[in-house]
Amino acid sequence: MTPHLDVNPAVDTVDPKAGAAVKAADRAHVFHSWSAQEVIDPLAVAGADGSYFWDYDGNRYLDFTSGLVFTNIGYQHPVVVAAIQEQAAKLTTFAPAFAIDVRSEAARLIAERTPGDLDKIFFTNGGAEAVENAVRMARLHTGRPKLLSAYRSYHGGTSTAINLTGDPRRWASDSGNAGVVHFWAPFLYRSPFYATTEAEECARALEHLEATIAFEGPATIAAIILETIPGTAGIMTPPPGYLAGVRELCDRYGIVFILDEVMAGFGRTGEWFAADHFDVVPDLLTFAKGVNSGYVPLGGVAISAAIADTFATRPYPGGLTYSGHPLACAAAVATLRVMAEEKIVEHAAHIGETVLGPGLRELADRHPSVGEVRGHGVFWALDLVRDQETREPLVPYNATGAANAPMAAFAAACKKGGLWPFVNMNRTHACPPCTVTEAEAKEGLAILDAALAVADEHVV
Repeated sequence: MTPHLDVNPAVDTVDPKAGAAVKAADRAHVFHSWSAQEVIDPLAVAGADGSYFWDYDGNRYLDFTSGLVFTNIGYQHPVVVAAIQEQAAKLTTFAPAFAIDVRSEAARLIAERTPGDLDKIFFTNGGAEAVENAVRMARLHTGRPKLLSAYRSYHGGTSTAINLTGDPRRWASDSGNAGVVHFWAPFLYRSPFYATTEAEECARALEHLEATIAFEGPATIAAIILETIPGTAGIMTPPPGYLAGVRELCDRYGIVFILDEVMAGFGRTGEWFAADHFDVVPDLLTFAKGVNSGYVPLGGVAISAAIADTFATRPYPGGLTYSGHPLACAAAVATLRVMAEEKIVEHAAHIGETVLGPGLRELADRHPSVGEVRGHGVFWALDLVRDQETREPLVPYNATGAANAPMAAFAAACKKGGLWPFVNMNRTHACPPCTVTEAEAKEGLAILDAALAVADEHVV
């Protein structure tokens, strides 16, 4: 893989005064998402490269979050940075109604990798907008109003996407009139169906979904949307046969099947798309994040022939000023080429199979606070518990303040050791860039090992 810069932040970027100025300006003027503004303390970042970033005091962190699970090729990949610079010199921006070479090429490269006949690409600025447009297409295609989504899910922060979301971030914005019905997707470790095997969990989850369809009225349901492998909600791989079963239910009742691959797509699971693990083709597929590693905001919807035909002579009533922005598309073209040439998808699979997966399972064997290890590629979760036998979570659902103290202490231990963790509720996720080296992955595992000793202190 292309080497990144040989940087030494302790020498090159230490400047506490500059860091203080950045922090002061942030606190004076930046309004942060998902936060109570007066109680947050954002880290002032001085730079990043590959799998690491650092602050103005010279502290370097191994990023096991990949930003927000989007820097699939790591920070500052020189080939992609150069492509953005070259495109900026050639054509910085242009309206979406025109045919632009780099936009067309990005769409072609994405369509080459999507499953089945998802060969038309509608570009957005990110994942939430992709979801908004996918469900709009489904409603217009079917003429039906309702949408079904899972409780353990995240689909974005915009109007319909947040209503589709199953986690507590939905609550403040859920007006109950968005036409969304939630259901339980399979999750054997915390089964809502009292299943004891994957086969039971699959069968009972499909039975539950079909009953939900029946009681809601099949003719009222436009789409079922699922994260192929849910991300923020816990990286729960669906049991064998489940996604195929959802596909069959959608076909039987004329419902559009949407897979949300915003987080799981573009190499994260060791395949180009997580759907490739299950040999399932949706009608619509949403993407963002890894398509260009977030270097310039980009997302989109990959559209099947049947749904594209709906809008062959009927205008699609949706659009975005920056749809298919040339800088973003140039970053996507370079990213996809780099991923193919450097075999980054294959590398992610290798790291998962030989380093992260085995290493995380070894941690589970040593630490009583680890209840379950789940994942693929560079997309893993540790479910932390107070009691392995009862599977009681280390902290209560949606815990804050003192109730969340065990997870806060664990996260602090990670950061003290030089690892930036992805922590959500009672879980920590291991999501380094797809380019993470074996040595870096082992470094992260060692830091997690030490931090889990802190979590172990809260086991009953």
